[in-house]
Amino acid sequence: MTRCSCKDRPAAGKALTIAAVTIMGVTIMGLAAVMTIAAPANQSLAASTGDERSYDTRLMRLSEILGAVHYLRELCDGKDGQRWRDAVNQLIRTEGTSALRRATIARRFNLGYRSYRRTYRNCTPSARNTVSRFFKEAIDISDELIKLGK
Repeated sequence: MTRCSCKDRPAAGKALTIAAVTIMGVTIMGLAAVMTIAAPANQSLAASTGDERSYDTRLMRLSEILGAVHYLRELCDGKDGQRWRDAVNQLIRTEGTSALRRATIARRFNLGYRSYRRTYRNCTPSARNTVSRFFKEAIDISDELIKLGK
């Protein structure tokens, strides 16, 4: 379990970390904290390449996974409500430094949701296995992003 110290972070960074804890738990909390910590280090990269970050490929995949999980958990009677949509909204608040970037993260979430809505009409063992596989992949991506922030 990864924990971060918020004492050296500005007040906004602390708020993002605390909000992420209540939404998703430890893994995504660590991700939100890393995004807050890594943002200043990545500003020069963002300035040279527009609004891109070195970790964007992984971040966009995570957004897509959250969309797929949101759909599949609803389909399979998960009692998550808006948990996964709230998680991507937290990523958008943390990482959405421009309208284009916010739209790209949201678009990837919607892509994941719609792709699995086309594939699965009923909850099947395959759908449940897909959710389990996505949980593992999301944890792996989060761990990678946390390591990038160290």
